[in-house]
Amino acid sequence: MYIKQVIIEGFKSYKEQVATEDFSPKVNCVVGANGSGKSNFFHAIRFVISDLFHNLRNEDRHAFLHEGAGHQVLSAFVEIVFDNSDNRIPVDKEEVRLRRTIGTKKDEYFLDGKHITKTEVMNLLESAGFSRSNPYYVVQQGKIASLTLMKDSERLDLLKEIGGTRVYEERRRESLKIMQETGNKRNQIIQVVQYLDERLRELDEEKAELKKYQQLDKQRKSLEYTIYDKEVNDARRELAEVDEERNAISEELIRKYNTSVEEEEEVKKLDKLYKDITREVQGLSREKEAIEKQRTKAIKRHTEVELDVTDLEERIMASSRSKDEAGKQLEVLRREIQQSTAELNKIKPLYEEQVQKEDEITKGIMSKEKQLSILYQKQGRATQFRSKAARDEWLQKDIDKYDKVLSSNEKQENLLKDEIAKLERDLAAQTEHVKVREAEIANLEGRISGYRMGFNQHKAKRDELHDKRKSLWGTESELNAEIERLKAEVVKAEKALDHATPGDIRRGISCIRRICRDYNISGVYGSIIELLECDENLFTAVEVTAGNSLFHVVVENDEISTQVIRHLNAEKGGRVTFIPLNRVKAPHVSYPKSSDVIPLLKKLKYSSNYDQAFGQVFARTVICRDLDVATRVARTDGLDCITVEGDQVSKKGGMTGGFYDKRRSKLKFMNIIRQNAMAITAKENELQNVRSELQNILYTSRHST
Repeated sequence: MYIKQVIIEGFKSYKEQVATEDFSPKVNCVVGANGSGKSNFFHAIRFVISDLFHNLRNEDRHAFLHEGAGHQVLSAFVEIVFDNSDNRIPVDKEEVRLRRTIGTKKDEYFLDGKHITKTEVMNLLESAGFSRSNPYYVVQQGKIASLTLMKDSERLDLLKEIGGTRVYEERRRESLKIMQETGNKRNQIIQVVQYLDERLRELDEEKAELKKYQQLDKQRKSLEYTIYDKEVNDARRELAEVDEERNAISEELIRKYNTSVEEEEEVKKLDKLYKDITREVQGLSREKEAIEKQRTKAIKRHTEVELDVTDLEERIMASSRSKDEAGKQLEVLRREIQQSTAELNKIKPLYEEQVQKEDEITKGIMSKEKQLSILYQKQGRATQFRSKAARDEWLQKDIDKYDKVLSSNEKQENLLKDEIAKLERDLAAQTEHVKVREAEIANLEGRISGYRMGFNQHKAKRDELHDKRKSLWGTESELNAEIERLKAEVVKAEKALDHATPGDIRRGISCIRRICRDYNISGVYGSIIELLECDENLFTAVEVTAGNSLFHVVVENDEISTQVIRHLNAEKGGRVTFIPLNRVKAPHVSYPKSSDVIPLLKKLKYSSNYDQAFGQVFARTVICRDLDVATRVARTDGLDCITVEGDQVSKKGGMTGGFYDKRRSKLKFMNIIRQNAMAITAKENELQNVRSELQNILYTSRHST
């Protein structure tokens, strides 16, 4: 094997394509002036077969491109033609072409015009003798001079490297390292073994218990085996009976397929009923939990209310006791007042008697003095007393005696007046205290009455809000269950639609959705099946007519479809057919005027923006009443005809028909997905309103509390 030819274009100093003549299988020499490109020619060969240039960054690839005057070179390639007459390269050809192409964003290999990976190139070169461990199959410039100037030790290392012995020395060092690690591990294992010996001694003590446990476990397993064996025999017997019944049922099903379809529909209804009942049970369970929570809250609230009532009753009892005490004090005061009044009544006659006696004494004194004065006048003052001083002394003693009596009477009178005033003040104070207590009692009774009225009002309002919240909880549970059911049906329909869709197309459509979302690509409107609606009795006709065209994707223009296809190729995301609206034109078709013939396009519901796309798929097809009409219209008017049952007559004369399983209808699955998605949106909006109303009720309840 030898290099037969080298072809270079756009690589370093080679802007235009340069192809050498066939090299000799012996020794070839490249000569030329300085700057003529000898080194670049040598680098071009190493660029293809050497592993030094396998992993290039963007700037490294740009450095290999030609940078001379004129237009910029965007890509370059180097192709080496090997003479493989000795089959050194494991390819069944005498001439092998290996090309490497680079650009600012690409680095690719081609073998005989076919794209291969870098790993495959490396394996191919390894099998041909270009080993990574021995890079001396290419002798670089100055390498021989450096070899002649090497030291003996360096030459020995070089010979070891060329002979491959370095690998064994490295392996020896690795083996010694592994042996050292093994010794360390051996010491660790010895420690572990010692620990295990200790652990074994402990386990010997548990051995007796384990044996007893094993005996009991063996008995248990024997009993279980006996039970399981009996159950297996019963199950096998039942399975044999079921197999016999299944065979009989299978024969019956073959004869009654239509009946089985009806029974399947009935099973779906029962399944739906079961799901409804299950959902209702779940709703009742959630309602029970909510009621339990409400009951707990009600018990707590009831306890709080009872505590409040107990507190109020205690306060009322305290007020009653205060009232009783005040009444008792009032009775005591009244008795004291009565006693004081009785004493006053007893003292008052004495007082009046004393006052009367005082008046009488005063009158007596006055009369006696008058008499005395008369006697003095009669007898003469001189004869009564020895002197004036004696007379005055006698008179003064008499006056002092009367003054003492008068002063004693006045003191007694003042004491009685003070006692009466004190009793009157005490009576007024007790009367005022009784009035204050009675006012407090009346105020407390009014407050208690008001509290009872407010409590009753709050209780009624709470019961009303509770009933309303209970109803909303039930509605919320029903909506959640309905949304979950609809989502489950959507998932089931999507899975059924995926199973009915070809694998490449399914992956392609899924990848397109992700590409549009990740790269923010607009103008992708969706597939035909997503954009159309029609009556359910036309599902079969539409599906048979469109075929895989149902999954053609409608886009705004061909630039968008080109962009999406690039991403699909890069990600290997399946295959999809695009319908660019700026490129397609709907054909102009003249339909026959007959009541037995209806253009299929007129029975489809879609946006007028997609007229061109739907016209391309469905414009040439008409719906006919039966096959006879379809045959006649296809022959006379040159149109593709189809019946409602899906029997098809081509304008070229071909006929397609037979049984079509409507249960696997793609349009049916898409219709289920579309309707359930709309229902989910409506239910979620309704659920949001219910939750908002529940939040309002909760806020009102907390605010009122």
